[in-house]
Amino acid sequence: MPVRYAQQRLDWRSCGDGSVLECAAMTVPRDWHRPDAGPDLTVAVSRHRASGPGGRRGVLMVAAGGPGASGLDRPSGLVKDKPELAAAYDVVGFDQRGVGRSTRPVCQTEEEFREFFAHDFRDRSPAAVRGVLDRSRALVRDCEARSGGLLPYLTTEQTVRDVDLFRSLLGVERISYYGPSYATMIGAYYATLFPRRVERMVLDSNVGWAGSWEGFERGQPRSFQRRFEGDFLPWLAKYDAVYHYGRTAGEVKARWEARRRALAEHPVTVGTAVIGPNQLDNGTIQAMYNAREGFPALAAALHALDRGNDAEPGERRLLEKVFGSYLSPAFLAEFFSVTCGDTAWNRDVDTWVRRGARDTAALPLAGARELAFSSVCAYWPASAAPRVKVTGAGLPTTLMVNSVRDPATYYEAALADHRALRGSRLVTVTGGGDHGQYRDGNACVDATVTEYLLTGRAPGRDTTCAAGPLPVPAGAGARAAS
Repeated sequence: MPVRYAQQRLDWRSCGDGSVLECAAMTVPRDWHRPDAGPDLTVAVSRHRASGPGGRRGVLMVAAGGPGASGLDRPSGLVKDKPELAAAYDVVGFDQRGVGRSTRPVCQTEEEFREFFAHDFRDRSPAAVRGVLDRSRALVRDCEARSGGLLPYLTTEQTVRDVDLFRSLLGVERISYYGPSYATMIGAYYATLFPRRVERMVLDSNVGWAGSWEGFERGQPRSFQRRFEGDFLPWLAKYDAVYHYGRTAGEVKARWEARRRALAEHPVTVGTAVIGPNQLDNGTIQAMYNAREGFPALAAALHALDRGNDAEPGERRLLEKVFGSYLSPAFLAEFFSVTCGDTAWNRDVDTWVRRGARDTAALPLAGARELAFSSVCAYWPASAAPRVKVTGAGLPTTLMVNSVRDPATYYEAALADHRALRGSRLVTVTGGGDHGQYRDGNACVDATVTEYLLTGRAPGRDTTCAAGPLPVPAGAGARAAS
């Protein structure tokens, strides 16, 4: 490693705005394999120093998912919820390259990007399919033209080398690590490339890092449909007295589909949001991640859509929140850089047109958008990222957590990851489908993970935790909740 990186000093200062964290800027090479080629990048890092009177026991690094989510403020949530960890560890975080306060790519403005999710992804007419492909191609063209050659270096393998530099600059030989969602891939890759630098590691809600991004994303239409039909629709039917959307899952689904058809014919404008069929899909997909936060909000928004012009101001604000905001162009600039660049993609667009048609018919909630997302990767500039094969060799026991009906990081992929990561222990959350299990209100999961991070004691074998009950909406009454 060149001296200019290894011997830099992090200038820690308050992150600002009343934050409990300190922040600094770390300089990294654009390409770790050719550190003298191209301009350096900046990676924003943060920390909360151990607060316990006995002194720190080490560094706990936390990372964010996505790929595309900011991790800089993640330590503040953990130290607030888990003071015992804050007492024992310096808790540190970072915005990975391409995200937040770190060096970022530029793709499109918000106004330009609106066209990507316009129209109706279920429309399989030749003109509609051409439109989807044209918009995907335009997004890639704009990303390439505006990002100064950065895109091929926004990969997980490059990020984990940034992580190891951060570890070195913190002055520790080993780190403990907690990562949810995409951050499980960062953790698994780091553990593979730097196994002797890992003390303890928790991988929560696992993307399919044992395989390829293409293989993993091909499974998401089924898992989102499973969560929608198996959890949300019956839940909404149970509370028909509150939301008036149907008394059976079948009635609820028929009404949702009718609303979608109506939005295809006549989109609804609420504030700055134009709600069409894709926006109904997007809001529904987003709500599937967490039942407590997502189900009541989506149900109330569906009810407000039915009220039309009679919707009250608070309902209209809810509509704009649930259906008017989804993935931003800044988020997707990083998302596509990683998912299209980490592993190889099939670049035959005709294959994705055919597969997209099948999944749109059978698994429409997320299957309808498959062509748009996959064709972006088919057009994306090639990356030279080396393939990282996760094996678990040389690692201490690693703790994995996953719920059985997680829509985004589905259980089947977690099982494949568990088999690949030899010596790992898997905590399966049965009966639930939330995404991100630690600090989600499950006492069993929280106790298992916290004990492991504090003491190093993992379960002796794979184990289970029961999911908590689905939420009871306000006004449901004791009888409906039973």
